[in-house]
Amino acid sequence: QVQPVESGGGLVQAGGSLKLSCAASGGTFSNYAMAWFRQAPGKEREFVVGISWGGGIDYAESVKGRFTISKDNGKNTMYLQMNNLKPDDTAVYYCAATSTRFSFTLPHKATDFNSWGQGTQVTVSS
Repeated sequence: QVQPVESGGGLVQAGGSLKLSCAASGGTFSNYAMAWFRQAPGKEREFVVGISWGGGIDYAESVKGRFTISKDNGKNTMYLQMNNLKPDDTAVYYCAATSTRFSFTLPHKATDFNSWGQGTQVTVSS
């Protein structure tokens, strides 16, 4: 079972950039669907972007054109490059993995992901 660990959050001004990392232990993360979720205070956890085992990628409409997901299979690490950040992007960002290997399906619901990191705070000031 993959265990993700996020890093790279912080405080940034609107229009700035941050790059989050998700290092996975306990398995080869590229065998699973992986995703970034975020949760703002008082709101439900929401899907940001995900990548399936087959390489399919899907972004939430709110981040298209600003966020980019990538991965380094050799380092067992996934990244989230966030550009042109807005105050509405302020949230705790979580890395998650499914428990089903070698599937072309990319889930979008938090309940479809079984392994979660501890989260990293991203704060965007106006």
